[in-house]
Amino acid sequence: MTAVALESGYWSALGEGVGAILLYAVVGLVLMLVGFYAIDLTTPGHLRGLVAEGKPNAIIVTAAGLVSMAFIVVLAIYASAGKLSEGLIAALVFGLVGIVAQVISVRVLERVFGIDIGAALHSDVRTTEVLVVAAAHFALGLVVAVAIL
Repeated sequence: MTAVALESGYWSALGEGVGAILLYAVVGLVLMLVGFYAIDLTTPGHLRGLVAEGKPNAIIVTAAGLVSMAFIVVLAIYASAGKLSEGLIAALVFGLVGIVAQVISVRVLERVFGIDIGAALHSDVRTTEVLVVAAAHFALGLVVAVAIL
């Protein structure tokens, strides 16, 4: 039988890694919730209710918003280069700035393209306009995420 020797400090490093994952997960969850409510507040209708009702367009817009927020959090973590405190602060600040930029930009694009997002979100069938809105969320999330680097 061969004994496996662990390096000194292995358990400490493992614990720190698990702690970092949990902290980033909490920051990510908080940002996704704040982002969702920001979209909900600036969108005609009750987005949470529409998602719960299974309205396909509301689900698509919500999913795109959550994915775009994840991009921002992931790049903020990556840019922190393993510095936990700096990474958490950067993820939070960049995430909040990204939410504001995204909500304003998507609302502007909806107006420029003449999209009645309220009607689209309430529809029981998927509309093509909602794909433009979802793409705008996705694209703006990428833009903000890459700007972090």
